[in-house]
Amino acid sequence: MRLAWGQIKRRKVVTALCMTGISIGCAAIIVAISIGNAAQGYLETEIIGGMKLDEITVTPQGSSGPGEGGGAAGGERGLLTDDKVQVIQGFNHVKSVIATKQLGYFRSISSDNLISEGVNVVAVDLSKLKEQGHRFKEGGALEQIGAVVLNYGATTGWKDAETSERLTNMMNTDPNNPKLWEEFQMYEGTVTDMSGKSIQLEQMDNEKKLLGPQMYVGGVLDVPTGREAQFAIYDRQAYVSFDTAEWLADSLNLQNGTASKQRVYDSVTVKVDDLQNIKPLEDLISKLALNASDNLAMRDQIASQLDTFKAIALGVGVFILLLASISIIVAMTMSTHQRRRQIGIMKVLGANMPQIRNMFIVEASLLGLLGGLLGIVFAYLIINGLNSFITASAGMSGLQIAVTLGTLPIGIAFAVMTGILSGIYPAISAARTNALLAIKRD
Repeated sequence: MRLAWGQIKRRKVVTALCMTGISIGCAAIIVAISIGNAAQGYLETEIIGGMKLDEITVTPQGSSGPGEGGGAAGGERGLLTDDKVQVIQGFNHVKSVIATKQLGYFRSISSDNLISEGVNVVAVDLSKLKEQGHRFKEGGALEQIGAVVLNYGATTGWKDAETSERLTNMMNTDPNNPKLWEEFQMYEGTVTDMSGKSIQLEQMDNEKKLLGPQMYVGGVLDVPTGREAQFAIYDRQAYVSFDTAEWLADSLNLQNGTASKQRVYDSVTVKVDDLQNIKPLEDLISKLALNASDNLAMRDQIASQLDTFKAIALGVGVFILLLASISIIVAMTMSTHQRRRQIGIMKVLGANMPQIRNMFIVEASLLGLLGGLLGIVFAYLIINGLNSFITASAGMSGLQIAVTLGTLPIGIAFAVMTGILSGIYPAISAARTNALLAIKRD
């Protein structure tokens, strides 16, 4: 140990070069593992968590579009009716059933003459909005006919009629104007207080505008959990009760595409008590002439892609360590040649081959250890820089990379093993040095 440490201190340039190569490889491995862990955590909370893996989405068979309740192609048997919803509700392991019906996209006009384009109106049991994961920012779910609940996106993009018409005409004539898009984005991101206001829905029917009755905004939802407000503004939903939906359909002459006497839905969300019960429940639901799907396959696909990314990143780190090992082999081999006289004297004084071999291996392992410690410092500096870049440029504040204590031993182990493996050949070469020839030659 003393001889190996003495050589490391004396040969500063060679030591620095070997340590630098190992430290870069060690830092690459630590950073790769840390990025993989951070990406996995981000996916689980922000993406996979938003998938609601405990839900089954049920739709009619032969559905030909939103608001058509299954269409003629599926026939009466393929419709998603109240009777079938009751049957699904009675299955074991079903926690809740939430039915929805799409009324379509409408232009909205507020009581203070503001206009919002492209609001999707959805009929649902308003008392179950919280059960679906929604949070109320203002007001609440009112069941009386004419009440409506707006999500966060539906409170953005409101403009006066003159501005709306001006922007529409200008975007049609000069769509590449950056100042025009900047103004448009400003309005799109502006939140308007809609709670307690009255709105009317407008629809085009054969180039004729149909204006619905006055509706009351009884509640406004907050930004969905785990979602950035800058992205939530593009999802504009207005929720109404089924009675209000039927009232609107009569007022605007909306067609539901079916002659069924029962209430017909476009989709049903089934919440399950355990993920292992999803597939058996889907088999039961399919026997009702309905389609059933889940997000488990998407989760597995994302997990597989993440594992591939981690493997590639880890491979890059190992490749860098491999390059570093070559530099150690070269440096140690040169050191063996330069220290032939020292090796010869040690053999004359009684040192055997294992002792000489171990001295070189210990020296190489010390180089690996020092390089690994320096690599930890590099890893922290790199990760701090990545976090600053992600926060400032990418806008993904939920993704923060951290060096966990569990990754440090892995990086050190790779660095030390690289040193040891790189020192084996020089050590064997040194141990085989002929003592008398080495002394005479030098």
